[in-house]
Amino acid sequence: MKQMQGLDTVFVAMERPTAPVHIGSVLIYDPSTAPGGFVRFKDILSFIERRLHMSDTMRQKMVKVPFGIDYPYWVQDSNFDIEYHIRHVALPKPGDWRQLCILAARIFARPLDLSRPPWEFTVVEGLDNIPGVPKGAYAILTKVHHAAIDGVSGVDLMNVLHTMTPDTDSPLPPDNWRPEADPSQIGMFARGYVSNLINPIRQAKAMRNALPGMMRTAKGFLRKEFDFNALLNTPKTRFNGTVSPHRMFDSRTFSLKDIKSLRALSDGAKLNDVMLSITGGAMRLYLDRYDELTEHSLTTMAPISVRDESEKNTMGNQVSAMFVPLGSHIPSARERMKYVTEETVKAKGLTNAMGARQMTEMAKLAPAPMMNVGAQLFSRLKLADHMKPGVNTVVTNVPGPPVPIYSTGAKLVGLHGMLCLVDGVKLGHVVHSYVNDVTLAFTACRSAVPDPDFYSECIQKSFDEHIDALKAQIKTQDAMAAKIAGKKKAAPKKKRTRTAIKTDKTPTKKSATSKTNGTAKKQ
Repeated sequence: MKQMQGLDTVFVAMERPTAPVHIGSVLIYDPSTAPGGFVRFKDILSFIERRLHMSDTMRQKMVKVPFGIDYPYWVQDSNFDIEYHIRHVALPKPGDWRQLCILAARIFARPLDLSRPPWEFTVVEGLDNIPGVPKGAYAILTKVHHAAIDGVSGVDLMNVLHTMTPDTDSPLPPDNWRPEADPSQIGMFARGYVSNLINPIRQAKAMRNALPGMMRTAKGFLRKEFDFNALLNTPKTRFNGTVSPHRMFDSRTFSLKDIKSLRALSDGAKLNDVMLSITGGAMRLYLDRYDELTEHSLTTMAPISVRDESEKNTMGNQVSAMFVPLGSHIPSARERMKYVTEETVKAKGLTNAMGARQMTEMAKLAPAPMMNVGAQLFSRLKLADHMKPGVNTVVTNVPGPPVPIYSTGAKLVGLHGMLCLVDGVKLGHVVHSYVNDVTLAFTACRSAVPDPDFYSECIQKSFDEHIDALKAQIKTQDAMAAKIAGKKKAAPKKKRTRTAIKTDKTPTKKSATSKTNGTAKKQ
């Protein structure tokens, strides 16, 4: 039995039927690489069942403390039933991408049963008409509560559920899992009561540890190294407000080589800056269609993992955040890239000054009753509809494996992320890299993005604008290089001319004779 951390409890407190707080993905597999060239549902079931003990998440359920006076606990579920957690459906014909996106959105919109281990997998067959996906492919739609994993530990879970080769009979570590009885409600209440009594002492200690970061932040503001202008000027848009129960989902896939090449649009740009700029361009195009373009830039919250090596394969969230303007007010893709790169540096500077790890540790000490009451009031009063937003969206970048991986012998050929939405943020993006591809997927509230096909087109158009900007920049650079090369070729001729003039000033044999002759005449 383990007690949750503070940030995990925040996600539990935010959970409500119309806004479930889980994250997930759409994984697409090619079964032709599996033994025999096909995969049955029972093969998937047995493959995952054999590997359950490799992840703490799979067989743990959460148990809440009476009256919510303390953080919930993780307990090994004595009634675990794998057939409840893994489901099986098929797309109707023609089995295209749009149908898969609709199904994924509907499944993702349904809350998890938090009395059981908080995850579900849905195997989807019938993917027969998706460009780039081989015939006979299938998908697995995953849902895992955000209290159990963050983006990085989610990658760890992906590694647990996959193998590096198609071989499904590789040796596994021994299964030492043991179920646990549910803890006593009275005992949890008593521990929670004591915990609340000593919590002020722990908060004071955490505040003392955070003091150096506060001083660094104050100095940074005085030196104008960073500011809060991005947050203060965040406009209110259709992407903000109370979330409805309905979800939309879609994704675009790009070449990793192309995304890396776009870093040349701005000195010092990272891959994450490229994806932020593309997202800013897509949101600009979408708002422009509805005549809702804002004067100030839209702002995103970008999660930052503070998980170290000792915390790999562990449950819970070890994340902080930075807040970055997306440059949506800038029409030029090249100028937007430069703007985003500069703003990301400022945002990282602010986060580093405050101490990302220390910010996470502070969140762990928030009183549970305060979080529960605050989340309930925020939701019931629909305060998100009346408050000025701090951010307009979320863009999380989760690096995937650089080499192919396999599940039940089937090769993973598509990886698209899904993100929970909470009141105040009705649009979220997930960036995944996998082998030679990068995907930019979005999860949206239907009230904010009723036409996901068009927003997906906006993402593609924004990417194309960045590629066009890069081509124009390369053309300009080539023209400048040709001009410089032309000047260098002409330079030696000018040098020889100057040498000849200099030589003319020196008396030659002929001019000396003329001078002599002149002298002779005078004489």
